[in-house]
Parts: sequence; C-alpha cells; structure tokens
Amino acid sequence: MAAPLLLVPGSPRASDRALPMRFELRTQGPSETCGSNCKVFISASGAITAETPRHFLLFAQNHDLTGATVVIDSDGGSVLGAIALGREIRKLKLTTTVGRLVDVPGGKLDEGRASLSTNADCESMCAFVLLGGVSRTVPADARVMVHQIWLGDRREDPTAANYSAEDLVLIQRDIGRLAQYTAEMGATADLLDLALRIPPWEPMHALTHAELTRTRLTTEESGAGASDTVAASSPPPPPQPSPRVTNGVRATAISEQRWSLVDRSGVATLARRHPLTVEGEEIGSFDLVVACVPGGDGYDVTYIERRHAVEQRTLPEVLKTITLRVGGNSASLKVVSSERRNSPDELVTYAAGRVPTALISAFTAAGSHSILVKTETPQLVTGIRLGNTGASQNLPKLSASCNKLPGERAELPRSKTGGFAAAK
Repeated sequence: MAAPLLLVPGSPRASDRALPMRFELRTQGPSETCGSNCKVFISASGAITAETPRHFLLFAQNHDLTGATVVIDSDGGSVLGAIALGREIRKLKLTTTVGRLVDVPGGKLDEGRASLSTNADCESMCAFVLLGGVSRTVPADARVMVHQIWLGDRREDPTAANYSAEDLVLIQRDIGRLAQYTAEMGATADLLDLALRIPPWEPMHALTHAELTRTRLTTEESGAGASDTVAASSPPPPPQPSPRVTNGVRATAISEQRWSLVDRSGVATLARRHPLTVEGEEIGSFDLVVACVPGGDGYDVTYIERRHAVEQRTLPEVLKTITLRVGGNSASLKVVSSERRNSPDELVTYAAGRVPTALISAFTAAGSHSILVKTETPQLVTGIRLGNTGASQNLPKLSASCNKLPGERAELPRSKTGGFAAAK
C-alpha cells in the first residue's frame, strides 16, 4: 500500500502541535471586555490526522457550536483528514481564524474563559482547514504557510527516494481532490498553485496579505502580514563508474540520490549534490562536501555552487553568506570566491569552514534527519533542506580514513573544486 500523503512542514517542532488535533469549547474573556456579547471559541490545536474529522464530529454532537469561531493553530498533516474536517466546519456554518486561546486568570465570572492570541501559525494542510469557515480571517501577526504535498514516508529526503506508478496515482488523485475542495469552498486555484510551487526541500511559503486576498483564503480585510504530493518519479540513477580505492576506502562519483564517499585528489570525502531552487524553479545546483579532520576536531565542509539566471530572476554579482543548520546547531561557511563566468553565464561560488562535530553527528545519526543550507545575496535568500540518506553508513568509513598517516594523504588543490558543481 502506498504511503499516506502529507503537506510537508519546513521543519518539525517539538511542541504540543505535533500531537493529534484537540478541540475545546471556550468563552471569550475577560467578562468585562465583552459583556453580553462574548464570543464562543473552539480551540483547534495540533496535527491533522485521518481521525481528526471523526473526533470533531463527536465533539460537535456534544456541544452547541452555534455561531462559534474555530481558532486554528496547526503544523498541518493529512490531506484527506484536512478536507473532511474543512467540510464538517462548513456544514456547521462556523467562522475560522488563525490563533491560540490563552486562559484568562480571574474570579468565578472568568473561570474557564480564554482570550484570543493571534501570534500563531497555520501551516501546510491547515490552510485548507481554514478554508472551511463561512467567514475567514488571518490576523496581522498570524501566518499561513504552504508547501507541496508529498508522500509521508519520503518527506525527509525526497530526492533520494524512489517512486512507483502507484505513488504517482496517489499523488495525482489527492491533488485532484484538493482542487475540487478548494473550488467547493469558494477559493481560487491560486491557493493550490502557490502550495504546489514549493518543493519539500525548500522552506514553506508564508502567504502575503495580497495572496491571502487573491486566493480568497480570507473573507475580511485583516492586515495579514503547502498538501501531500506532487512528485515526479525520480529518474533512475545514472550508471556509476567502478569505485576506486581512496585512502583505504572505496569512493564513487557524487550523487543527487544519496551521500557517498567521493574522491578528492586521493582523499575520501562525504559528498552530496542537490538542485538549487526558488519556489520550485531551478536556478542552479550545489555540492556539499564533508572532510574529516585528524584528531576529530570537527569537520571541514566545503560548498560549491553554480547558479544561472532565469526569467525574472537576475544573476547576482556575488554570494555573500552560506549557513548550515541541524536542529539547534548552526555554522557559517566563509565565502572564498564568488565569481561571474561568461560561458555559460553563471555565478560560481566556493565556500569553506570548520564545522563542529556536534552538527555533523546530529545530521548523520541513525534515522531521518536533514540539514538546512541557507544562502544569501543582496537580492535573494534561498533555503534547501537536504536529507541524510547514506550519511550514517558512510561517516564511519570517512572517519576511519582520517587515521591514515599524513604522508599518505593528498591535499585538494583549490582550482579543482569547481568540478564538483557541474550544472545538472
């Protein structure tokens, strides 16, 4: 059976939002602020699962929800769960908004009351739940963020995964269901289009006030500040040359599908290539290369990028900043060179730096983890989330090669580094 589809969040957050969505009926407070006109709120906080619509239906059967406002704070989740929940909200003619309910301290009159905090996020499939309201608002300090839908078990490292015909059928089917639901709720196709532009390795796109209005995700002027799938099947990996022995380990060619041991002038390194995209539009590619340091004092990391101009996006003169982040660990790389070349017209950038062992260890630990690679130019910021397929298996081999005697190691001539970032 194919994996469930999820609208992928840009990064997991360790909070109650990761738990299944919960519903709670509250009355607006403090009582003196609203008197006899206090609103009725339904707190909807947490992840959307396949069971969420059923839980909401049971909740509605046990409470009078007439005229209530559903206050949503969620990282998203299941496509089918979100569609069904949105339809149940529409059937009850409820209002929706983005926010969190905060307990109101006070006497007996305010017991159980809550105030609305608008400092909240509605991410990925949450946007489509918000769409279920007959009236919808997004406060100025709340955010609605969207992203492509993707297969739930392949979201951490989508470029390394394989996709079957059944997977593609599942994806196409759910995109069709989302399109039908979006039209049914009175929004425009722009909402789904905006979500489907953002691949799972990029940060989520925060909808602007103009986009909230254009997509009809909001029905009121509020001064506001992405679905489980669009996968094209991954092409089969190109034939690889016979592995060669480098520093006592077997090294192969650099790959977009997985981290592998790559030869750098006789020294083994751990490397991976990835497309560089902005809202799904490819503007180049980059290589990330990890080399061990004798004595285990961190890792030497190099970043080699080739960037080209595309329609409506001019090529910058220089790349200024490259940062890496894994969970709470981050490191900056020093830009050694960033130069325009004419044939073809492209910007070639080389950056390097010593990265703490904790960052690489967290990334290559057993299980699915990702590293966020962020670049900045005066005109554009990119963010690519790169998975760790193959990293945990090959890091011990890389570390073992570090124990070779200095005379057995060959240094990497800087002039050869550009060869790692050939255009895709």
